[in-house]
Amino acid sequence: MPFREINSKMVEAAVVPGQRMFSQRGAMLAYRGDVTFTPNMAGGQGGVMSMIGRRVAGEATPLMTVEGNGTVMFGHGGHHIQVIQLTGDTLYVEADRLLAFDGTLEQGTMFMGSQGGVMGMVRGQVTGQGLFTTTLKGHGAVAVMAHGGVIELPITPGRAVHVDPQAYVAHHGDVRNKLSTALGWRDMVGRGSGEAFQLELSGSGAVYVQASEEKL
Repeated sequence: MPFREINSKMVEAAVVPGQRMFSQRGAMLAYRGDVTFTPNMAGGQGGVMSMIGRRVAGEATPLMTVEGNGTVMFGHGGHHIQVIQLTGDTLYVEADRLLAFDGTLEQGTMFMGSQGGVMGMVRGQVTGQGLFTTTLKGHGAVAVMAHGGVIELPITPGRAVHVDPQAYVAHHGDVRNKLSTALGWRDMVGRGSGEAFQLELSGSGAVYVQASEEKL
């Protein structure tokens, strides 16, 4: 069920019988029709492992299952909302940036160190972002949140994109990530993100970057 952008901070989605969607708790602004909102402790279609991943990442709030027949308006904290359409590929996004997504999408988690090795683990320790990233796979729509607007940067073979780790919102496609630093190990301890840290994304796909480094 596609999202309709009302403005940069609000989206609307149609909820129809026999289909469901998931949203972050507190994301519902208003709704019309016969719609129910139920806490989902199983973590969507990712099941128990998805829930474990979110718990380890520090996300204690369960998703809400949205069902019924009507329309729902979503927004959260006045954050900018970006709608991403998936056509069979996988979206990687920080769990706390998810606003709402189609229930047809398969949810899971990825340990960032699995792609970035030791440097992927450093990303979680130094920048304060979780070592686990939520994955959404399939055909459907996802609404994500960011600060100050979002730009989509294409990632093409041979042309890697470097992003400040705290400006990173999400990425999709056949992409590998690696955190690099221009500082030595001693200088790196206790420092946050910025030019000293760069998240390198290479392969084929796209990355979404927010205009502000502020965390949600």
